[in-house]
Amino acid sequence: MGKTKTAFITEAEEKQLSGKEVYEKRKKAKEEKQKIHISGLKGGQRVVAIESEPIEQVEKVEKAEKLRKGPKKRSKKYSESKSKVNTTKLYKIAEALKLLKDISYTKFDSTVEIHLVVKKDNLTANLTLPHSTWKTKKIELASSDTIKKLQIGKVDFDVLLATPEMMPKLVPFAKLLGPKGLYPNPKNGTFIKSEKDVSKFSANSITLKTEKSAPLIHTTAGKLSMSEKELEENINAILEAVNTKQIIKAYINSTMSPGIKLAVS
Repeated sequence: MGKTKTAFITEAEEKQLSGKEVYEKRKKAKEEKQKIHISGLKGGQRVVAIESEPIEQVEKVEKAEKLRKGPKKRSKKYSESKSKVNTTKLYKIAEALKLLKDISYTKFDSTVEIHLVVKKDNLTANLTLPHSTWKTKKIELASSDTIKKLQIGKVDFDVLLATPEMMPKLVPFAKLLGPKGLYPNPKNGTFIKSEKDVSKFSANSITLKTEKSAPLIHTTAGKLSMSEKELEENINAILEAVNTKQIIKAYINSTMSPGIKLAVS
């Protein structure tokens, strides 16, 4: 950064100068103080120093505007549903499911969601739910046809299984399959020893894992139209797979409904 030259006018000099000359010198000194050269700027361009007070005022106005608008507004139905939930209470699973069915207000068959706060990152668990979540999964065993589809970027399956013979052929597509959670691996049971093991893989099999940036797990336990017993058994299976000792907080909700705290111990 270039040097900033600043001209100063002493009282003695002011006495020897006329009023106009003093004004001109002060004006020039002020302009020199404002000019700051930054490498890379074109000729004639300059950076002018400004006071921070206007910025602080803008920030105060923006903050006041946010306070004026208040928190995010929810629908009347959502507010009515939330009023039925005791936010300080830990509900047993059976009790929570009864309440969830009571407060759900969607016209479609809502999905029952489970949200967990756990003690550590990089937590992974595999399990097979006792009851179908009613979501049909397309399971594909890696073959030459699969390779042809992947070569054009086509992914039309929910689960990809692979034998040791096929794994080397899938390596070039790791960047395509990996981010989607479809790259076969032993941890989630999608890397199988032989084609005979395909029949052992269930459509109810799911993998639970924490988010990349936080110890949170989000998954589904089924549809609200399922019986309370089926949902309870699915939820218990999820909690046991994660290990209740690892769970700090657990919440259940359906699509668009408020959350309900679960007692997991």
